[in-house]
Amino acid sequence: MKIALLGYGKMGKAIEKIALTQGHEIVIKKNDHTPFDFKGVDVAIDFSLPTVAVSHISACIHAGIPIVSGTTGWLAHYDEMIALCEEKNGSFIYASNFSIGVNIFFEINKKLAQYMAPHHSYKATMEEIHHTQKLDAPSGTAITLAEGIIGASNYSNWKNAATEEADTIPIISKREGTVPGTHVVTYKNEIDTIQLYHEAHSRLGFAQGALVAALWLVGKKGVFSMTDVLNIS
Repeated sequence: MKIALLGYGKMGKAIEKIALTQGHEIVIKKNDHTPFDFKGVDVAIDFSLPTVAVSHISACIHAGIPIVSGTTGWLAHYDEMIALCEEKNGSFIYASNFSIGVNIFFEINKKLAQYMAPHHSYKATMEEIHHTQKLDAPSGTAITLAEGIIGASNYSNWKNAATEEADTIPIISKREGTVPGTHVVTYKNEIDTIQLYHEAHSRLGFAQGALVAALWLVGKKGVFSMTDVLNIS
């Protein structure tokens, strides 16, 4: 498979390493915002910056190139990109986290939220820890976790700060060293504490999952998610 890497930072290089060992070819490696020549490209993977992600996604959809994006911080334009993909009969997957383990974690998180919903004495809180170079806070993964809880319980909002508001999930963001990503969901009352915990040991899980998603997307039309890729919905 011939792959375009739109964003050639640490994640792009990790994807390249895995892709080459599997016999795939990297035909575009770009960090800048110059026009792309998609000739010969089978699929594009975007791990760039929030400021250019939308233009990358749009360019791929207009060119008929399946696009997988793991860039976070641009989701104010998500509905716009979905509409464009549907209009152009394109192929698109966005995920806040492509790790297979994290996507299973997302599903467990939603199921636990359903179980906890009737038990109002428990307060849900969240903590996420990432490396100091991560630009956005909270992480896209933390937002996805919060939205999963909101969709399955009585919570209606999240806040990136400590809060005692009954209907709001506080998300505490920490930036430390070179931490790839740690997320903790906690339910606590006076009697006990329940926690879900996921710790990434490296970027390889994100890179492998993004490559799996990209290869899965080739030949398909529509807007998909990692639950489609992994068949876990």
